Amino acid sequence: MRPSLESLRILEMCVSVGSFAGAADRLALTPAAVSLRIRTLEAELGQPLFTRIGRRVVPTSAAMILAGRVRQALDGINEAVEEFQAATAPLRVTVPPTFASRWLAPRLSGYRAPGGAAIELDIASDVRSPAAFDVAIRTGRGGWDGLDEYPLAPVDVTPMLAPRLLGSRTLTEPEDLTQFDLLPHPDWSKWYARAARPMPDGLHFAAVDFSFFELIANAAVSGLGVALLSPTLFRQLLDDGLLVAPFDTVLKGPDWYFALIREGDRRPAPRNFCDWLCDEARQSQG
Repeated sequence: MRPSLESLRILEMCVSVGSFAGAADRLALTPAAVSLRIRTLEAELGQPLFTRIGRRVVPTSAAMILAGRVRQALDGINEAVEEFQAATAPLRVTVPPTFASRWLAPRLSGYRAPGGAAIELDIASDVRSPAAFDVAIRTGRGGWDGLDEYPLAPVDVTPMLAPRLLGSRTLTEPEDLTQFDLLPHPDWSKWYARAARPMPDGLHFAAVDFSFFELIANAAVSGLGVALLSPTLFRQLLDDGLLVAPFDTVLKGPDWYFALIREGDRRPAPRNFCDWLCDEARQSQG
């Protein structure tokens, strides 16, 4: 007769703690119940498992080997359950708001998670504790401690404005931007350097700093000024004719978009999602 898994689990615990009473305490059983289960197991296996010396019980060498193999099997079952739960639990992804709405959300329906796990998006711009996410998408230059990095694409910007603000005027040189209010952005000087031009003295900046890229884009669409925006993230506004990008010069980097996961995290779900993000990023760059 093949013994039950529960009987083998009780045997392993008795060998591990060195007494029936200790095993009973760990397993929330009575010592009598443990002793009866061991006697039944000995009858099923056809050989003694413990030598009784006074009030002590000492496992036989064969029982110790069997208990060790049972422990390995139980560990394997626990690992299998943990892997199953990890594969089916929601994948927690933190992502900056503009990247989430303009780049990730339109593509997310095409992602097929292993085991059908759901994606749980958390809109955040800072790198939180690694325990707070499974995958984080952030901008920077790399080198985050305790995190594995998947480079996606360089951060890119170029001037954009509403066609009604442009009117009949033609922009051919970066200096022509002196005709408009510019919406504040920290990289205007870098864009002019990329265009190999000094910043003109006559530039006018709008008084309101909208801070978030989505707000800057909305201000540009409303005709409040020229915005420095990402042609990657705001491609749809260009395609829909809500904005135009009059110059070929695009500032790329030095910051990049990165997908980040905890260093040493070998679970398939986070790495599969990062691989998918990398593939999507490559396709979007042509």
